[in-house]
Amino acid sequence: MTRLVRTPRFLAALGVLVLASAWALAPAAGARQSAPKKKVLIVWGGWAGHQPKETVDVFAPWLAEQGFDVEVSNSLDSYLDAAKLKGLSLIVQAVTMGTITPEQEKGLRGAVSSGVGLAGWHGGLADSFRANPEYEFMVGGSWAAHPGNILDYTVTITKRDDPIMKGLADFRMRSEQYYMLVDPGVEVLATTTFSGDTLPAIKGVVMPVVWRKLYGRGRVFNSTLGHVAADFNVAEAKEIMKRGMLWAARVTGDDPNPTNPYRPAVGR
Repeated sequence: MTRLVRTPRFLAALGVLVLASAWALAPAAGARQSAPKKKVLIVWGGWAGHQPKETVDVFAPWLAEQGFDVEVSNSLDSYLDAAKLKGLSLIVQAVTMGTITPEQEKGLRGAVSSGVGLAGWHGGLADSFRANPEYEFMVGGSWAAHPGNILDYTVTITKRDDPIMKGLADFRMRSEQYYMLVDPGVEVLATTTFSGDTLPAIKGVVMPVVWRKLYGRGRVFNSTLGHVAADFNVAEAKEIMKRGMLWAARVTGDDPNPTNPYRPAVGR
């Protein structure tokens, strides 16, 4: 009869084999403890005519579906907790006009400058807090007018190979066509051209509709589309906003390459 002799070397090898089997069968630590979700703060309010709550409701559930931890607030006091803000990946704002206190603005700008993304649509981002020029500088532009009010116009995609715009063609909107005062240092992704039917003096003016920029280390994304929630029934308008929020949250894409139309041409 053969006798199995358990030498110290044999026992050590057996122990390694048992440990390896246990490691293989046990769930990985990373699987047991999922990575913390990216956090999004959505702040709405201001002029009710822009349907701030209704437009937020278009995107808040979708952001949750993308895996974000979403908090929705209708108070600008949400910008007062600096430590909490700096733990966010993205702030989405839908607040038209209104006023912001120095402390609230400091919290918001400080968060974005530190690296938190900022995104919004129509008047909810680029027509907020008209008395605050540093806020407007952060956003990269501000509303000036919408000649003709509700009318039909075309949105022209200008960066067709960009991930935010890839696969999208020019499209039509029936809504307010925003006339903006825009920082030349932004990167423009889409434009619209004014017909001059309402105001002949602006015939042929090409106006940015979608842009992005950096403010400090934070990515800022703005779309002038979205006067009311129904505007996002236009698939392209909704898709651009979705992709822009992911970009601002640093889920996708690279930092912007400013368009700067006033930069002298090489060799001129």
